[in-house]
Amino acid sequence: MTSGEEQPRVVIRDKRRIDPISGEVRASAGEQPADAPPGPTVAGEQMSEHDIPVEDQPQEPVAPAAGAGDDVAAQLAERTEDLQRVTAEYANYRRRVDRDRSLVVDQAAERFATGLFPIVDDIERARDHGDLTGAFKLVADRILGLLDGLGVAAFGAAGDAFDPALHEAVMHDTSADVAVPTATTVLRQGFRRGDRVLRTAMVAVTEPEHPAPAGDGAVPADPGAAASD
Repeated sequence: MTSGEEQPRVVIRDKRRIDPISGEVRASAGEQPADAPPGPTVAGEQMSEHDIPVEDQPQEPVAPAAGAGDDVAAQLAERTEDLQRVTAEYANYRRRVDRDRSLVVDQAAERFATGLFPIVDDIERARDHGDLTGAFKLVADRILGLLDGLGVAAFGAAGDAFDPALHEAVMHDTSADVAVPTATTVLRQGFRRGDRVLRTAMVAVTEPEHPAPAGDGAVPADPGAAASD
């Protein structure tokens, strides 16, 4: 069949004897009034006046099934709940991944910085002896710059108040010149990264000769003598 030929039309034949519109009796099948104009033909056959093409038939609206709206609402609520649960699980997963990644980065930075501490000790000893000059000084500055870039800071200086969380006491003496335990000599610097102490400072501690009383209300050595007074 070529594109120029007309496609056959599908028709539905209405064989009801009474016309539902006019109420008149229709002619029998095959009969046609003499004065009636010839009807249209489809695929070589003549169509009666009661033959209506399928595409011209009125389409009746399809009513939704009972309870269909409730089912749709229930399915929508279920899918929404699933989406919210998946979204919450993904958010928790992202937080755990970010936390683990940050922890791995911090551990790697601290491990690398710890490996540089002995080199920094040699640099400080060379500085104390006046040997930190020339090319050695350039290398030393680069190494110290690496620690600064990692956020690692040195601490521990003579005159700092002794703190067991920051200092490691290796020597003790007493003096009337101090009022509280004091790190008077720093044998090795300490390092910290933020609030985390990576290495404590090794110090010599000087304690006061006459420590202050533990409390303001000191008890007399002889309570009976105090009462007699």
